[in-house]
Amino acid sequence: MPSLSLNGVTVEFPFPPYDCQKAYMSRVLECLQQKMNGVLESPTGTGKTLCLLCATLAWRDHFKDTISARKIAERLHGDEMFQNTPLSSWGTAATDGDTPTYYTDVPKIIYASRTHSQLAQVINELKNTSYRPKVCVLGSREQLCINQEVMRQESSTVKVHMCRGKVSTRSCVYYNNVEEKSTDRDLVNSVLDVEDLVKLGNKQRVCPYYLSRSLKQQADIVFMPYNYLLDPKSRRAHSIELKGAVVIFDEAHNVEKTCEESTSFDLTPYDLASAITAVDRLLVEKTKEAAHGESLTEDFNSAFKMDVETIAKIKRILLDLEAAIDSYELPSDRGVTKPGMFIYELLERAQLTYSTKTAVYEAVEQISGYLAGQPGIFLNINGLQKLADIIQLVFCGEPSDEKERHKLMESNTTHFKVHIHRDNSFHKKKQSADVWAASSSKKQGNILSYWCFSPGFSMQELVNQEVRCIILTSGTLSPLTSFTSEMRIKFPVSLENSHVIERDQIFVSIIERGPDGVALSSAFDRRFVPENMASLGNTVANLSRVVPHGLLVFFPSFPVMEKTLEFWRANGHADRIENVKPMFVEPKGKGTFNEVIDGYYSKVNDPASKGGSFFAVCRGKASEGLDFADTFGRGVIITGLPFPPKMDPRIILKMQFLDEMRKKKVPGMTYLSGQEWYRQQAFRAVNQAIGRVIRHKEDYGAIFLCDQRFKGSDVRAQLPSWVRPYVRLYDGFGNMVRDASQFFRVAQKLRPVVEKKAAAESCGTVWSSDTQSSRFTSSHSSHTQKAKALDAHLPSLKRRRLNEHSGASGMARICIEYESEVQESQRRPASLLDALERGDHGSAEDANAVVGEEKANHLSTLSLQHDKRMADELRGGKRKIKLVHEQRASVSDDVSEEGSASRAKKFLAEMKKSLSQVNFDRIIQALQTYKKTDNLDILLTETAVLTEDANTHSLLRGIYQFVRPHHKKRFDERCQQLTGQSCGYKVDHSLSKDEKKALVLQSDRQSAVGLTSTSTTSTCSQLNTQQLNKGGHHLNQQGLREPLTGSAPKSEVHAAFLSDVKKALGAEQTARLFQAIHSYKKTDNYESLVTTVVSLFTERDEDFSLLVRFGMVIRPHHKKQYKEMLDALIGQSVSAAGVAALSEDQQRPASSSPPAKTQSKISCFFSSSQRK
Repeated sequence: MPSLSLNGVTVEFPFPPYDCQKAYMSRVLECLQQKMNGVLESPTGTGKTLCLLCATLAWRDHFKDTISARKIAERLHGDEMFQNTPLSSWGTAATDGDTPTYYTDVPKIIYASRTHSQLAQVINELKNTSYRPKVCVLGSREQLCINQEVMRQESSTVKVHMCRGKVSTRSCVYYNNVEEKSTDRDLVNSVLDVEDLVKLGNKQRVCPYYLSRSLKQQADIVFMPYNYLLDPKSRRAHSIELKGAVVIFDEAHNVEKTCEESTSFDLTPYDLASAITAVDRLLVEKTKEAAHGESLTEDFNSAFKMDVETIAKIKRILLDLEAAIDSYELPSDRGVTKPGMFIYELLERAQLTYSTKTAVYEAVEQISGYLAGQPGIFLNINGLQKLADIIQLVFCGEPSDEKERHKLMESNTTHFKVHIHRDNSFHKKKQSADVWAASSSKKQGNILSYWCFSPGFSMQELVNQEVRCIILTSGTLSPLTSFTSEMRIKFPVSLENSHVIERDQIFVSIIERGPDGVALSSAFDRRFVPENMASLGNTVANLSRVVPHGLLVFFPSFPVMEKTLEFWRANGHADRIENVKPMFVEPKGKGTFNEVIDGYYSKVNDPASKGGSFFAVCRGKASEGLDFADTFGRGVIITGLPFPPKMDPRIILKMQFLDEMRKKKVPGMTYLSGQEWYRQQAFRAVNQAIGRVIRHKEDYGAIFLCDQRFKGSDVRAQLPSWVRPYVRLYDGFGNMVRDASQFFRVAQKLRPVVEKKAAAESCGTVWSSDTQSSRFTSSHSSHTQKAKALDAHLPSLKRRRLNEHSGASGMARICIEYESEVQESQRRPASLLDALERGDHGSAEDANAVVGEEKANHLSTLSLQHDKRMADELRGGKRKIKLVHEQRASVSDDVSEEGSASRAKKFLAEMKKSLSQVNFDRIIQALQTYKKTDNLDILLTETAVLTEDANTHSLLRGIYQFVRPHHKKRFDERCQQLTGQSCGYKVDHSLSKDEKKALVLQSDRQSAVGLTSTSTTSTCSQLNTQQLNKGGHHLNQQGLREPLTGSAPKSEVHAAFLSDVKKALGAEQTARLFQAIHSYKKTDNYESLVTTVVSLFTERDEDFSLLVRFGMVIRPHHKKQYKEMLDALIGQSVSAAGVAALSEDQQRPASSSPPAKTQSKISCFFSSSQRK
């Protein structure tokens, strides 16, 4: 690997670094050597993470080498070991001057990022370097515990206490192996992320959670999410030692928010009521014991030693605290705000003070631990845990006397406000879903909020821990001055780095007016004006034609996006966009996000499509850490400035707090005004979204700022430094479109993209283009997949992967998974209810691996259905563009048992993920009872829980598939009544299987009769393929056979035709054809018949001749019309006799496959007939 010398330190780098990378590493080394804090901004795509790792680890190695040099010098007593290289030249820059230094003093590197998935990518970057430090990654029990008994608990608090109990009694087999394995040399020297730790734990039966904590002691670099570092509770829980450590915050644009949230809390009436209920339960049991004179520890855990009086005191504290908070009469729309110091006054009314805090905290922890460990008892102890956390947060520090106590209380609360407001969410899901909660926990009351308004509080805490230096780095920190002023600590080293791209790789335009001349603005008074929404819709629709491949559209907030998209759908703008780039919309919840983003990636990667459009919100998941490199993000549209909600109490108080601090004029401190902070929040969110477009050195893309406010020079000054030089303002929309089109034409010529692979291969290569484009984009094909693989262990990332079978995408993938399921389940369930029984007892792996259409239908966008439709079309070629649609519209709702069972299994897996274990078990029990008793009333009663939340209405409709035919109509009516939406009931749903079979047989017989009666006695001459296509080759390969002399009996002709139809179409499609014929006999509806017939007989090339032979069924007054249709399809006049009848031998289908020319005529015919 190339090496370079920077600031006297030799840095090994994977490739020759660019100037901006050298500048970045120099600033990192300056921070480390001079013990100075730094704030470093370097745009995404400049190899920031790689530079940070190489520079930091190189400095650490240099530090150790310098210690070695000193020790050698001491041994030699001033003599030189190497004559040409005096020891003095080794320098003291790395170490701390003249202070005696030992190997144990080599600083530990603490590397923090926002999420574990980001840390996984950082660890993979580390593997690309030549450095091999001892590594440790910290995670929670939620992510690392492999003890199934612990992981079965729903509450994270219960998991913690149960784990602690097992560890203290050494009853966890995994924990018992930690001590032995933690000294394993191979393990200590391995670079492991969370996924690797879990795999290792399962393989060697050792606890990954406690193993990581053990490895932390000897690690050179420790990786963790930055809330572990900033939250005092987490810091204590993980025993993170910070003295002398180098602390690095990557992706630091979120640090401000995390700092404030980690030291704030909201104590709700629900929290207090659940805590009171839990303590009351324990108090009753202990009182009964005392009354019966039983031993205090006879029936209880021997480790729990607490008398009734202490438990009663804790209950009294909780009741007094509840009364104190509820004593404030508040208007419903706003609350009461007090200075931070007021928190001590309020808690004192509940006997919580510095003198009582330790005893109360220990008692609460002991009660929580005991209740969590009780088998068979479910009590919500989250409220008790919150009280313990509050005591630790508010009463931090140990004052020695009254004077010092008052001073400590003032300093603790300087950056806080107390806000008491009404709890207006008491009727919502959190409370109503908890069937175990006491009635008291569902009452309305006041919420006590203790909010921190300065990230500097947490930063100062780190400084107080005597860290060596703090480095904050991200792709979007600008404006740097306002960012650093918020942190309340000094940052002598700063960098606003340039990008590695050239002028021809970026196009930035401010679009003041849409194509219709209407001014664009997302201001509060303009955002929902119809003219403004229409103009924005026209703008996006036009740009979707200009920007190739993937287009990202960011809205200021979810409400703005939802209302705008609703307007576009109603007024045709969405259709215009959808026709060019299918629309994918970021969902509010986490549940379906991964399916939507995978759908978007697949669509952009599909060689048959023109790309896709992804609609998201600033500050949302898509605007943060997702990679939209190369074709996945050729253009970014910003639809407005995303200011925070101004009427939010927390926003109002934050602005008031900043204005108050600014007026105080604290020496040495510069505060933003409330308005400056408010504006800064909007610009930082915009800059973060803009960062999605250029992801590496060879990438290119366009940024469109669609709000007239962007033209102001003060607003443009807030954009990232690498964007500002390229901003263009245009007088007219047409000029902008002209230049943008020219930009993409030139860019595509200069930087051609590797051709997209076939659709069946695209999913497996979604990330490959990134890796080929630039050295500094790490190998996505491995790294991103590695990060995605974390989903199995990180609950926040749990997903059902669409690319389990890497060689397929779209419909092909669905087919593969369907076939896999068939192979896995050798015995088909007899019915849906049998499938239910099997699904209930199926493995968790099956449940988690399920992927299918049921989920796609619940997404917030229609694009996954569109994706599947396109996949169907691709599978059959262009000829199916219209026919597939017709076929889908008319296809019967009857499905095979196997398909129904598979769909039921998928539905159950989805329901299990969406509901609590209690509600899921309750519904499963109701379905099994219904299967045994056939009592629909019980089923309706038990499933009523699904009507309480709009998000679970789709689950109620999903229950419809388990309802027996004679109950389907009633269930559908009930569902319509409760949710406002039908289950899609049709009359034939009420038919039993036997009735349906009888109907099919009846149709078969009637059709056979109809066929014989409508056939004419004469035979026709053979329609040879030369006649059909005027000599064209596309129907001439092994064409229809020459006619034989004589004629076959009618019954034989019809029997041969019926036999060929059944062979070609299969039982289900044949039944559908017979139903169409039967309906035609009754109604004489020619159009309906032909729609079904053509969709069936043009599905496969080899069935095309059946369409001609079907003429024997057509009634005389429709024969001319049918002949004209055949003429249009085939391109050659077909004789009337040819339509009327064919000889027996002529009934046999041609084995040739008519190619695309004929089929394109079919498509054109149906396109024109639809237009008529």
